[in-house]
Amino acid sequence: MGIVTYIKESLQELNTKVTWLSLPEAQKSTVVVAVFTVLFAIAVFLVDKVFQLGLEQYFKLF
Repeated sequence: MGIVTYIKESLQELNTKVTWLSLPEAQKSTVVVAVFTVLFAIAVFLVDKVFQLGLEQYFKLF
């Protein structure tokens, strides 16, 4: 099986056997992922700041 045959069969499978999301459903999913990504980034930032402040206070003791 050559590379050209492989690519043709792969494209055919993508067009006939794969179930794709509808555009509105894909947009909703994208918004949900974006919102949770921002929330997770904020949570990581806040945890980092708490650890940073805690370590600064700890090292001021010495």
